[in-house]
Amino acid sequence: MAPWGKRLAGVRGVLLDISGVLYDSGAGGGTAIAGSVEAVARLKRSRLKVRFCTNESQKSRAELVGQLQRLGFDISEQEVTAPAPAACQILKERGLRPYLLIHDGVRSEFDQIDTSNPNCVVIADAGESFSYQNMNNAFQVLMELEKPVLISLGKGRYYKETSGLMLDVGPYMKALEYACGIKAEVVGKPSPEFFKSALQAIGVEAHQAVMIGDDIVGDVGGAQRCGMRALQVRTGKFRAAQHVLQGTCSGPGAHTCSSPKTLPEARSPGAGRGITQEGQSPPVVLAAPCSGNWALLWTAPCESSSRDSTADRRRPRACSCGAVVSLGCLDSAPALTFTAGTTWASPQVRSGAQAVLGHLFPVPSSRTPFQTTVHSPGPSF
Repeated sequence: MAPWGKRLAGVRGVLLDISGVLYDSGAGGGTAIAGSVEAVARLKRSRLKVRFCTNESQKSRAELVGQLQRLGFDISEQEVTAPAPAACQILKERGLRPYLLIHDGVRSEFDQIDTSNPNCVVIADAGESFSYQNMNNAFQVLMELEKPVLISLGKGRYYKETSGLMLDVGPYMKALEYACGIKAEVVGKPSPEFFKSALQAIGVEAHQAVMIGDDIVGDVGGAQRCGMRALQVRTGKFRAAQHVLQGTCSGPGAHTCSSPKTLPEARSPGAGRGITQEGQSPPVVLAAPCSGNWALLWTAPCESSSRDSTADRRRPRACSCGAVVSLGCLDSAPALTFTAGTTWASPQVRSGAQAVLGHLFPVPSSRTPFQTTVHSPGPSF
């Protein structure tokens, strides 16, 4: 395993998710995740610039920061990039008057926004306010507009509280999208603009930063699409059975670790599996871990034919554990599904779907290590 210093070569800034990474929210203010207070303090003592990047939309920044400070975190309101203030700026710039489908805890962020005669809808994690009446009110506002605008503070599917997993804003956003036949504008992760604003706040470029989060799509995937490195902690919403990780072993990609306190000792995804380690070639794409290993891995095409010329790039090596692996999406359903240990040539596929996983870093202009367009009855490589 490459030393932590080598992993951070060229990194000048760290973006930290909050919920599921630093603490789990819940009754009584929630609880800090083991080691997270110390991890933040250690980062702040280092040469790295630190920014907190959250999709929290049930609390104002002031309330969230106060809660974290009471748990022992060294954090200030000015260090937090959150979607509500960013949404307010957009509303002011575009002269939009929103119908607010939001939680009462974040309503104070919109005190300076005109909400009379709405010409758009802003939706956030409204919690108990996601009633039929409130959803229908938002639907009616959108349907009455010639050019409906739906702004969503994030699009997460779920998050973790001390009492268990909770539905996030994403499912409700998708319901309005479907009912109105529109596409929401996402303010928050994984929006590239949201990540860029956080990077600008600490004055670093994307290739100089690493994002640490518990969401493989919103945190890791969103950061990678912006050209950042990313690390997923195995806390918060992380679920190994549903986990699909895209990354590389030849450069800074995506890695996982058990908790914030183990960040300096984060394991290479390929450790102990005979996979090429960091600093070597060719790159490897991994998907769907099973019992700490990987249900599927394959070697991406390499520019130099002299490197690992014998690697079989047409048939990935699969774990025989029987884990089900799903790649890509078409109409909200998996584009390609197969059971690890069975014949790769006969997966269940959805005609016309395209499944894309993983990328080199930095991302080439129009290529990924693995891309397959699915045509029934099977994919072609």
